[in-house]
Amino acid sequence: MSVHTTDSKGGIRGKGVGLGLALASAVAFGGSGVAAKPLIEAGLDPLHVVWLRVTGAALVMLPLAVRHRALVRSRPALLAGFGLLGVAGVQAFYFASISRIPVGVALLVEYLAPALVLGWVRFVQRRPVTRAAALGVVLAVGGLACVVEVWSGLSFDAVGLLLALGAACCQVGYFVLSDQGSDSGADAPDPLGVIAYGLLVGAAVLTVVARPWTMDWSVLGGTGDMNGTPVAAALLLSWIVLIATVVAYVTGVVSVRRLSPQVAGVVACLEAVIATVLAWVLLGEHLSAPQIIGGAVVLAGAFIAQSSAPAHPTPEPVASGGPERELSARSSSS
Repeated sequence: MSVHTTDSKGGIRGKGVGLGLALASAVAFGGSGVAAKPLIEAGLDPLHVVWLRVTGAALVMLPLAVRHRALVRSRPALLAGFGLLGVAGVQAFYFASISRIPVGVALLVEYLAPALVLGWVRFVQRRPVTRAAALGVVLAVGGLACVVEVWSGLSFDAVGLLLALGAACCQVGYFVLSDQGSDSGADAPDPLGVIAYGLLVGAAVLTVVARPWTMDWSVLGGTGDMNGTPVAAALLLSWIVLIATVVAYVTGVVSVRRLSPQVAGVVACLEAVIATVLAWVLLGEHLSAPQIIGGAVVLAGAFIAQSSAPAHPTPEPVASGGPERELSARSSSS
């Protein structure tokens, strides 16, 4: 009896730590746009900010890449997919979008990804989805209509909205890629190794696309404006690289090893809320009451969509949390 009690307490403690790590991951991810936008407004191109973020994080994670170098031979397609879509694509589209529209709106549009994944599953793969998942899609789309205020004829920059939608589509592409290689069982790749190589692939791709040698490096020696408060550009960049990328990905991975993918996915929904609140407080990006209500509906729809997987495991999961959580789920299931 005493052993069982100890195990129960350990399990509860482990779940508590897992929830704390998942929340830390959501806060870290949610702060990326808030830290990046002042750099963009100070004169850096959004692609250059993405290159700095991904390349800096890749250098920090390089020891893990060396440790898991066997992945290059065993999982080249997965590494390429994660680097192109989960790292370079999502971040480039997201940072480009926040240069034109508010941070909170961009992230809420990106949270259409779970709904888009279910659309792919239902209409392209022709697999059934639950009614709850369909309801989640309807809620997400309806909430998004409130966020962008369609009754005003799209009061936000249409290009910015399309860029945010591009970020969501990149997440969908990554979900589909990992869904096709999900049956590896005990041979599932270590998620930390995949993240490390994904960052390296993303950095290589972004180097060609962003052409960092054309960047105005002097901006990094100056300051960025946060709603009237000057903040050192180097400090903002350090936050983006170390906290919003390295810490965010690693805590997200470890949290799923202690929680179910569904629970981690629920906590991940807080990322959009945190980003919106931080943008409101630090950048002065206020949202109207209908937009706030619409944002809550988008999050509710995303939560329902990504927590509506079948009750019994199937060889092809419908959807779960974000990209890093999907990879973690593969590893922790073995």
